[in-house]
Amino acid sequence: MKTSILALLGLVALSVGLVLSFVMPGIRYYAWIILALGAALLAVAFIFDFRRVQNTLISHQGKFGVGTTVGISLFFGVILLTNAISVGNFHRFDFTGLAQFTLTSQTKEVLKSLENPVEIVTFFSPTVPPQVSMQGQFLLDEYRLHSDQLTLRNLDPDLNPDQARQYGLNRLGAQYGSVVFKGKAGQTQVYGPQIVREAEHAFTSAILQVTGTKQKRIYFITGHGEHSIQRDYSKARGGLKDNLFLVGELDLLNGFGIPQDAAALVIPGPNKDMDNREIKLLNDYLEKDGKLLMLLNPDPPESWKQLLSEWWIDVPAGTLIDLGSHVAPNLDHPLVPRNQNSYGFTEIYFPGAAGLIPQKGLPESVKIQPLTWTSRKSWVEKDFTSGEEPQFDKLKDQPGPFAIGAMINKGGTSIVVFGDSHFATDKHFYNGNNSDLFLNTINQLAAEAEVISVDRKVIPARRLILSPEQVRFLHVSSIGLLPFLLLIIGGYVRWRRR
Repeated sequence: MKTSILALLGLVALSVGLVLSFVMPGIRYYAWIILALGAALLAVAFIFDFRRVQNTLISHQGKFGVGTTVGISLFFGVILLTNAISVGNFHRFDFTGLAQFTLTSQTKEVLKSLENPVEIVTFFSPTVPPQVSMQGQFLLDEYRLHSDQLTLRNLDPDLNPDQARQYGLNRLGAQYGSVVFKGKAGQTQVYGPQIVREAEHAFTSAILQVTGTKQKRIYFITGHGEHSIQRDYSKARGGLKDNLFLVGELDLLNGFGIPQDAAALVIPGPNKDMDNREIKLLNDYLEKDGKLLMLLNPDPPESWKQLLSEWWIDVPAGTLIDLGSHVAPNLDHPLVPRNQNSYGFTEIYFPGAAGLIPQKGLPESVKIQPLTWTSRKSWVEKDFTSGEEPQFDKLKDQPGPFAIGAMINKGGTSIVVFGDSHFATDKHFYNGNNSDLFLNTINQLAAEAEVISVDRKVIPARRLILSPEQVRFLHVSSIGLLPFLLLIIGGYVRWRRR
């Protein structure tokens, strides 16, 4: 009778201890003491009544009951153990193809490195579009999982008008929703339309702003027929924002010179000449340790060629043709494999490029490094016409190999030039390693500490990039390989039946 009471008390103690450890994790140590007490009571009851327990266990009914009990105990033990581990180790798994519910690695690094508290207040009234409030709330909940420095409050501006005025909420924020970020360096708001349009970009930039962290700004030069960052280079602009750069456009004629906060300038495919004032502005900027990325095209305007020539790079007239490595069937689309670029990227291609030739007799202070280059079976076709088969003319065309991209360093000045601007347009940005080439080049110019990767959550329309050898293999295998295999299998079956 006494042993039965001890066993019953032991089971009760074990149950109470398990419940307390999950329901009230703050007193987990006391729960462990109760669990230890329950286990001790069961052990004492087993020792005092060992003989009866032994006789029960060796009986047929006892063996069946023990097997069933052990199986059930193991099942519930695994469930309890899994839950116990998950309580102290939270992790979410995102199985969507584009990682739509996961923050970029750059944002995670920003949140991880936060040293000062940031207060976040959302103002979402019932009239705010659900797309704004739900997306904003979800993102902020995800942000809080990665930093203890963030505090989040949700306020309805209709029910809390005094606090809304205190945080500077205006009519736009009240109508379309607003998220206020407040830190040691000040306060800023992200409005509903920004949440839908920029989402993570806007929130991370706001956190950097209110914590006093300076973001590097990249300016794209305009006014010479360059590609637009709103249309042609929208994916490149998004990639830069993903990597926490601020991006803007700059017209050298209509502005007040080159801003002091410019980490680098980008010239994306100019097709008109500069005037003398612009040339002087760029030369002055470069002489003061400026950073410049020039993306040219075949036969660029003379003023741009002259600017490069002053920095020891010549651009021969014509279009690059590469018989040895191109995106089939386009001979004027050089394909740059791993052994033809300094980054080690697997596949880069340029849809229509000019060749680059470093000048001889460079000063000791100037270093020119090729970044991408053609194969030996290349040349510059002076009279190239799209749609016609190019033929090398010894009298007119210049044989390769040529650099397609190069970096010029002189003191603190860095210039990167590519003979093509289309590889970074929306049509080609996410094909091969084109996006990696563009973003890593900006990274080098802006003097970031580590190589960046693309976390952009978009659905890229990727192009299948095939070299001439791969095209030949595809033709042969699709036309002859399957019939040949069927012939072999048929012959083997006939031989076996004989």
